Amino acid sequence: MTSLFDPLMLRSVSVPNRGWLSPMCMYSSAATGPTAGAVTDFHFAHLAARALGGVGLVMTESTAVSAEGRISLYDLGLWNDAQTESYSRITDFVLRQGSVPAVQLGHAGRKASTAAQWDRGVHVGTDDGGWEAVGPSAVAYHGYATPRALDTTGIRAVTAEFADAAKRALVAGFKVVEIHAAHGYLLHQFMSPQTNRRADEYGGSFENRIRLAVEVVDAVRAVWPERLPLLFRLSATDWLTENPEDDRTGWTVEESVELARILGQRGVDMIDVSSGGLVHNAKISTGPGYQVPLSRAIGRGAGIPVSAVGLITDPAHADRLIRDGDADAIFLGRELLRNPNWIHHAAGTLGHLQDWPVQYGWAVG
Repeated sequence: MTSLFDPLMLRSVSVPNRGWLSPMCMYSSAATGPTAGAVTDFHFAHLAARALGGVGLVMTESTAVSAEGRISLYDLGLWNDAQTESYSRITDFVLRQGSVPAVQLGHAGRKASTAAQWDRGVHVGTDDGGWEAVGPSAVAYHGYATPRALDTTGIRAVTAEFADAAKRALVAGFKVVEIHAAHGYLLHQFMSPQTNRRADEYGGSFENRIRLAVEVVDAVRAVWPERLPLLFRLSATDWLTENPEDDRTGWTVEESVELARILGQRGVDMIDVSSGGLVHNAKISTGPGYQVPLSRAIGRGAGIPVSAVGLITDPAHADRLIRDGDADAIFLGRELLRNPNWIHHAAGTLGHLQDWPVQYGWAVG
């Protein structure tokens, strides 16, 4: 029976265990100038600490494919050579610790151009260093400026930006790429009828609303080596249709299953299952592992490997999810912020022999 500490083979990449670092925005890059969007010492310390802590796969925060695709002014990016070069120190270090370096590529769409979250995360206008956001339709996010609806030329440009960023990720030394299509950002905005009001080939039917996501996957898979895995983060539901008290129509679990099936046939190796983020006032039921039923439904319904995330903090719980087949990997966010050595401690709790870094092992092993 597979456990939390069994390796996972994705194409040619063997991830040493199933406890992974979830992408979490740090809002710590320069906003302007030649180092805008580039890695800083903070990013190195943050990601390196989790590799030292035994995390199997170490994933960056959402990394913008263009300057306009950033969530905040302070996000990481992969749209120029300076940014590409800045990652090599991190990817080299992560690999030396036996972990796998991964990058999440994203575009914020209508939720772009904000301040850092600890600075209230408010929308920043063009007069204050922000930029015009774009989306599938001119439908604003809560309290933000109305985005400009992308025309077909703009859509093709976004697709090319994802592919270019994937090529840069390879040069930077990453072994896994994840496409961010969750949490109300651009690809999710196209997928959900709540934000996609288009009447062309990118709107209306399910097939049209997923068109951009599929085209981005095809473009990335065309430039990302066949030997390396491609992941896709998906909000399995907007938490609208599932709520009988909400008359709004959103993206549903059933649509997620069908999309996952399609993406698996187009070279996606795992669906990173999350939820929500599209509207600010969706009613979400939370609790330990509250999104696990979503990963279970997608994995079993689409026949594709899936990861689970969301308030999973107990090692025995995480191990049981793997053993029961509810997920093939567990992404940890806040818990790995609280305890970068969660994996080592989980190994001790579960009776698994997990090697500490040699520099630590003599004292804690």
